[in-house]
Amino acid sequence: MNMIDVALICKALGDSNRLQIIQMLSDGEKCGCKLLEKFEITQPTLSHHMKILCECGLVDTRKEGKWSHYSLNCETLNGFKQFIEGLNCCGEKGGCCK
Repeated sequence: MNMIDVALICKALGDSNRLQIIQMLSDGEKCGCKLLEKFEITQPTLSHHMKILCECGLVDTRKEGKWSHYSLNCETLNGFKQFIEGLNCCGEKGGCCK
């Protein structure tokens, strides 16, 4: 995963509503209507949040009738998790900052 992708994901996750959406999708695919029920936002606002999450690659979408169904893109999420896990804290166990 390159730094531009990581930066886009971090920017997308910088909004508390989008973080909650990602958390909700961790249970599995959700219809946009179900996501909308959990927030006090309009449908256009939800669409804006979903566009950002889809553009950074964290979320996939599929259309069924008039509704969109959203799910996590596990490949992107796992790549981001690997990036985060690769970060080290110099203060732990004698780390790098002596």
